[in-house]
Amino acid sequence: MSSSFVCPSCGDTHEGMPTDHGWKLPDVVWDIPENERPTRAKFNGDLCQFGDRFFIRCVLKLPFNDQLGYYGWGVWVELSETDFYRYLEIYDKDGSGEPMVHGAIANEMPDYPTTLGLPIMVQFQGSTSRPTVQVPSASSHPLAAEQSSGIDNRRYHAILVSTGSVGGP
Repeated sequence: MSSSFVCPSCGDTHEGMPTDHGWKLPDVVWDIPENERPTRAKFNGDLCQFGDRFFIRCVLKLPFNDQLGYYGWGVWVELSETDFYRYLEIYDKDGSGEPMVHGAIANEMPDYPTTLGLPIMVQFQGSTSRPTVQVPSASSHPLAAEQSSGIDNRRYHAILVSTGSVGGP
């Protein structure tokens, strides 16, 4: 692995390897032709509404086993209209004391069985942090095991390859 990378978000070079990967929009909205998106959906970097569907940007954290920290998947999550508007009410406040809400992942993540529509739980955070995603431990999806047990460096490298952050073996 190289010792630095160019961030696709800010364009700056950072030391180390990427420790996150995210999507700019939910897949259903990204699939709309670019010139039609602004008229068919309302969105910014954190929130999206497409018809009667509501989405927020979250982080699904996979703890590292061989180093400090975690790998963060910046996924969009579909919420109920009620939970979406509750999130808007507390957007600039500390929502970490709020009960978790049900949602579904709105992006297809590489190198996993299908994640689009995967049921998850969302925990709102403080005003400076994106909500976090918890895959229920009873789920048979590999993300549940990785979130619970963590990922080793071999799996981390496989994720980097699947996202195009580094070349293959």
